[in-house]
Amino acid sequence: MDMQEINALKKQNKIKESKTDYVYYVICGFILFLLAVIVIYPLWYIIVASVSDPDAVMTGDVWLYPVKITFSGYANLFKRDDVWRGYFNTLAYTGLGTVFNVALTIPAGWALSRDYLPCRKLIMALLIITMFFGGGLVPYVIVCRALGLYQNPLILIIGGGVSVYNVFMCKSFFQSNVPQEVLEAAAIDGAGEIRTFFDLILPIAKSIISVMVLFYAVGHWNNYIDAYIFSIDKNFYPLQTVINELLSATAGGEGDVVLEQMRLATQIKFTSIIIATVPILVIYPMIEKHFGQGVLVGSFK
Repeated sequence: MDMQEINALKKQNKIKESKTDYVYYVICGFILFLLAVIVIYPLWYIIVASVSDPDAVMTGDVWLYPVKITFSGYANLFKRDDVWRGYFNTLAYTGLGTVFNVALTIPAGWALSRDYLPCRKLIMALLIITMFFGGGLVPYVIVCRALGLYQNPLILIIGGGVSVYNVFMCKSFFQSNVPQEVLEAAAIDGAGEIRTFFDLILPIAKSIISVMVLFYAVGHWNNYIDAYIFSIDKNFYPLQTVINELLSATAGGEGDVVLEQMRLATQIKFTSIIIATVPILVIYPMIEKHFGQGVLVGSFK
């Protein structure tokens, strides 16, 4: 079939749009535009406020563009050793913790997707129970103390090693995307379970692995409360905990220092959001092409 025949078929099958259709398109476009503004404006305001004079931010003069542009907030933030140390700690916790999480989640999802796994239904039932019922914070801390993880920065890496929701997402992905014929062919060729997993399964699981990396990395990057719960030494605080400490320290005062502390708190609040968000914004475009596919295919049926 040549191009002319294809174009002729398109013209024959083309349905004439009515005025009602155009009205529908306009309404949908307006709603989408409004949603885009609602999502984008807060991000834009944070960027603008981070380079504006704190007095202008505090008085509400900053709306769409910077007022009295200044980078003193970034200068005050980056000249602090605890911020740089927190940045390094967070990079280490996020990198090592994400590798640990993915190394547990992907094999678990693959194993649960196989019907021949012994006690498969029992294991799934036990995992599902943990999604609705938990032991609570105090028993969790007691168990970690017994394991020698209390006041140990290692807990920020291996704590919460597996998300049951993510395991089931991986399970659904493997059930939908791994043909049984491929596994049978691998078995005929003499490939065992381990070789099949590493040579056949992982290469076709790039999309779900990308999704798991993003989910776990964001969780580690935003984690700040665990450093308080487990009384981690301040030298091992992650970035988010350091920033929380800075905001708490500049939130009060007496006499003439109150205004200066409020100005400093305003600067730190917006600049810290920027520096804490940039790494995630850099990582996401690298795995965006796999993210949509992994979420849709790996979602619950």
